[in-house]
Amino acid sequence: MPVPAEADIVHNLARVRARIEAAARAAGRDPAGIRLLAVSKGIDSTRIRLAAQAGQRLFGENYVQEGAAKVEALADLPALEWHFIGPIQRNKTQLVASRFQWVHSLDRAVIAQRLGEQRDASEPMNVLIQVNVSGEASKSGVAPAQIEALADAVLAQPRLRLRGLMALPSPDAAAARLQFQAMADHFQALRRALPDQAIDTLSMGMSEDLEAAIMTGATVVRVGTAIFGPRARRPAHVADGRA
Repeated sequence: MPVPAEADIVHNLARVRARIEAAARAAGRDPAGIRLLAVSKGIDSTRIRLAAQAGQRLFGENYVQEGAAKVEALADLPALEWHFIGPIQRNKTQLVASRFQWVHSLDRAVIAQRLGEQRDASEPMNVLIQVNVSGEASKSGVAPAQIEALADAVLAQPRLRLRGLMALPSPDAAAARLQFQAMADHFQALRRALPDQAIDTLSMGMSEDLEAAIMTGATVVRVGTAIFGPRARRPAHVADGRA
């Protein structure tokens, strides 16, 4: 498929925003309470800039070095909010801590410690705990029973701010709906366990299933393909995963 031009990106953003608004109203929710995170992994800075010019402010990156380079390339757009949503290597926590405002993919206490120690910005880093709600061995994330323990590890770091949970449910639509509801339950349980913390973010739902996620309480939906179109395949020799 051809790469979307400027008009396509503007149109796609408008269509995704309309989907979010319709889903929110169908769920009896205020659309203003749901944030759109444009997943820009594999997308060049020029197209990200086009999306920003169309009013998009939140962008999510999966690969540390690629994302850090885009943060620097687009530093002239200070209103952008950068979210890291991929696996985090121990030897790349400094880049994550210094370039991103949010992390969605925290799943180990050692990474929380390193991010907290290496965060030197004036504002604490906003952190979401990734939950392996589907139980798939191929996916990162803590088991639901481990959420509170990892939350305690985040709270022990004064330069981190715990904001909520993130999940990558099953691609099967029926299973995903059950997992979205399970995540909503885990999110509410975390809020009850930590009433003094600003636990306000539940990140789940993507291009194909954002309506189901919103119906069950998502406050952030992560959308890439529906905005930018299909991505080029990442070269096999390029590694930026967890270690």
